[in-house]
Amino acid sequence: MEGIVSSPPTDGISDLSFSPAADLLAASSFDNQTRIWEVQGNGSTVPKAAIQHDAPSLCCTWSKDGTKLFSGGADKAGKMMDITTGQSSQVAGHDAPISCARFVENVGSPGTMIVTGSWDKTVKYWDLRTPNPAFTLQMPERVYSMDVQQPLMVVATAERHLMIYNLNAPSQVFKQLTSPLKWQTRVVACFPNATGFAIGSIEGRVGIKMAEDKDSALDFSFKCHRDDKNNVHAVNAISFHPTYGTFSTAGGDGTFSFWDKDSKQRLKPFPAVGSSISATAFNRNGTIFAYAASYDWGKGHEHYAQGTPNKIFLHATKDEDVKPKPAKPKR
Repeated sequence: MEGIVSSPPTDGISDLSFSPAADLLAASSFDNQTRIWEVQGNGSTVPKAAIQHDAPSLCCTWSKDGTKLFSGGADKAGKMMDITTGQSSQVAGHDAPISCARFVENVGSPGTMIVTGSWDKTVKYWDLRTPNPAFTLQMPERVYSMDVQQPLMVVATAERHLMIYNLNAPSQVFKQLTSPLKWQTRVVACFPNATGFAIGSIEGRVGIKMAEDKDSALDFSFKCHRDDKNNVHAVNAISFHPTYGTFSTAGGDGTFSFWDKDSKQRLKPFPAVGSSISATAFNRNGTIFAYAASYDWGKGHEHYAQGTPNKIFLHATKDEDVKPKPAKPKR
């Protein structure tokens, strides 16, 4: 199956997120909306609802039980939709655009909180029962990407800073690092088992980094998303398979690949789709891989062509493409 999502966004797609509880796909986009589709068994999609912002929508994320969808925007507002009622309300705010967000469970107190990262150089925790942030973390620079796999939280900012947190002590920095990659960070994604994370940069390179110093012998980085003319493309998205722990990378060259970090090999490359891939997501059991073909703004607004398509594809994963493989024997 290589399905295509019906009624796609009308402008650049900034983020994709699948519900952990059902085959509902959310996409945030530069047309000021975060939309939801239901993905049916045959791969067709039905538009269900949308969260409206006053400026581009930059990120979206689901609660663990799938009842709530959060959307963060360039309007500095974080909005949450209750899926059972379809009602949306503002639950978070920053002094600059909200670039990323994640739900966390039982951090500091029982219940669900939302963590938001912003270009205002802060990360804020929001207890949904009160209007003000539970606490605010000062970041060294603007927040570009963030991921959580409890208890691990990794925040990536401008100037290649990485802030690592153990959510058992959510307001204390566990470790502050400089990215192992030499160029600007585009994306960070935590391993499903929370022992480390992958980081992608604008120069077609991915770093694999363990959270604990004692495991640092397992750190490495590799090149990807470079074409045969030696052009280097940004790694825009990294998504981990929820059951196998393998991962995807997708880039400005319009290709995506599946990788196994433990055996350090590429499992399966896929051909270019004709425009850059800006966002990716696996569904809850890893049988569907969604990817957005959309301008990624990597070359600035002057290279944006009117009429550039914005499409979301649904790829049915094959086990042999995403399952870990034994390491190749050394010659």
